[in-house]
Amino acid sequence: MKSNMTPAGMAKLEVNGKTVELPIMKGVDGPDVIDVRTLYKQAGVFTLDPGFTSTASCESQITFIDGEQGRLLHRGYPIDQLAENSGFLEVAYLLLYGHLPTQSEFTDFDKKITMHTMLHTQIDSFFSGFRRDSHPMAMLAGTVAALSAFYPDAMDIHDAEQRELAIHRMIAKMPTLAARVYKYSIGQPFVEPDNNLSYAENFLRMCFSVPAERYAPNPVLTRAMDRIFILHADHEQNASTSTVRLAGSSGAHPYASISAGVASLWGPSHGGANEAALNMLREIGSADRVGEYVQKAKDPSDSFRLMGFGHRVYKNYDPRAKVMQETANEVLDELNIKDPILDVAKALEKIALEDEYFVERKLYPNVDFYSGVILNAIGFPTTMFTVLFAVARTIGWLSQLNESIEDPAARIGRPRQLYTGAGQRDFVAVRDRVSQS
Repeated sequence: MKSNMTPAGMAKLEVNGKTVELPIMKGVDGPDVIDVRTLYKQAGVFTLDPGFTSTASCESQITFIDGEQGRLLHRGYPIDQLAENSGFLEVAYLLLYGHLPTQSEFTDFDKKITMHTMLHTQIDSFFSGFRRDSHPMAMLAGTVAALSAFYPDAMDIHDAEQRELAIHRMIAKMPTLAARVYKYSIGQPFVEPDNNLSYAENFLRMCFSVPAERYAPNPVLTRAMDRIFILHADHEQNASTSTVRLAGSSGAHPYASISAGVASLWGPSHGGANEAALNMLREIGSADRVGEYVQKAKDPSDSFRLMGFGHRVYKNYDPRAKVMQETANEVLDELNIKDPILDVAKALEKIALEDEYFVERKLYPNVDFYSGVILNAIGFPTTMFTVLFAVARTIGWLSQLNESIEDPAARIGRPRQLYTGAGQRDFVAVRDRVSQS
């Protein structure tokens, strides 16, 4: 990866009476950064940044977020344009290779992905080892890692061809694994992929078709699923993506790195947000109770919190939320669902965009606010929501992992710490110790 950073001056820092000069670097977009790589060598000190919220851990050319303006760009393309005009595999190609494919490039890429959709038959035996009530994310994390056992001859991450093959396999097999997870959890037989169908269409068929009946794909639901995949494909250096990069920095093979990303995504503060938002809407129950719950949310002594509002990064309207709102309306209209949950969601959104309390705090609806409504309408249980998130985010993880491996400046991740424990002390034999309780 050729660096796109350019020098933008020097920053001077006074440390213990010593002046340290650190280069300021400019990217294509976003704020400048101070390069602190030589800080310890020059001054003998580190920086402290819990959560790394003010630290750039890498240089990347894949995704850019402007939280203040509410912009999300993939390789320079606005997310709303991609969601409206493109398809998931086309976006996957863009994230991986840096440009939108020509027709011949897309046809070749689509063929390479499609030929890897099937799983080794022995992988199915893994599922019988899980309890039927196992959490879907537990099954997904385990089976993703297990894929490595079936491709031991193609896991050299420093071999570009082997790495690309692993990437194609992962993109193709994640929907099949996710559908297996769902089918196993509800006690239905597995459905093999149909390579004549599109990526999203094939996934929905593997989830919802049964051998006893003919399955008829619904284009509205297929498009909704494709949009959900696009809108969740990548989101810069979030917790799971950083986890994938950190795991990969040790030389771990792609299956291990992606499994680590799945585990990180499982956290309720990350991938479980759309499930939490839907559960909140269900708790409110009807639009006429929205005012009551808004007052509860404003009360600092009340434990109730509005889920699906605000974002760690966005301080403006989440650019993905508008597309999700339109998609929710399309899906509910298609299925002729008069869901009071959507009425609750619309009433809450109206208040959030007009109420001074929300506007001042920039608590705008985010993508999770509507995605849960859509997935619920399609027929997925809430426990599957994060699994679907993982299917979509796999392409982002793989693109980021691939970029980090090709980055000549990349090193094994090794964050520092500020130690505040006991000072050095001498060992005392157990018979001579005095109780410290």
